[in-house]
Amino acid sequence: MRTYRIFPILASVFVAAAFAVSAVAQQPEQPGTAAPAPAKRPARRPAPAKPPAAPEAKPTLLGQYEGWGAYTATPDGKKVCFAIAKPTSAETKPPNRPRNPPHMFISTRPADKVTNEISVAVGYPLKAGTEASVEIGSTTFALSTLGEGAWIKNVAEQAHMIDVMRQGDNAVVKGESSRGTQSIDTYSLKGLAQALDRVGQECQ
Repeated sequence: MRTYRIFPILASVFVAAAFAVSAVAQQPEQPGTAAPAPAKRPARRPAPAKPPAAPEAKPTLLGQYEGWGAYTATPDGKKVCFAIAKPTSAETKPPNRPRNPPHMFISTRPADKVTNEISVAVGYPLKAGTEASVEIGSTTFALSTLGEGAWIKNVAEQAHMIDVMRQGDNAVVKGESSRGTQSIDTYSLKGLAQALDRVGQECQ
């Protein structure tokens, strides 16, 4: 079983992007607007000590495609490109349980030789030792979890998952919190293909 940690520099970029995406729902942003950034699959082993605070890295919007924004940022001098979206519907069981806004990120980091890495911020600490899942049509992918984040469990399936998402209508993310709350978040996949194409052009 893998153990992951979120790198603070990337995490700050993704958080910034998440705020930008939330603003899009009220007023669409234009290319060049500062926005939030995606989350990186944590390293295989957690850092023994808390890392120093990362410098702020403000993402720049490359384009908005339906509910998906394409962004670029340069945290710690390394270029990162990513697509980000918030769910079209977010449910909890029992209902109305508080949590942070969930988001889905798909990031490309040329310096790390990473392309289209999928990660999900669920918005609450997930139950330790459990998996989350993503359903796209009739296909389901298992997700490994750590804290509020989730990543595809079988990395070898990631390219296939991207292909399925490009052709799908919705992705439904299901998870369970450390307190037993179940969440069901539905993401529209309209505009995802265009956002990923734009990300690919920027971070080849």
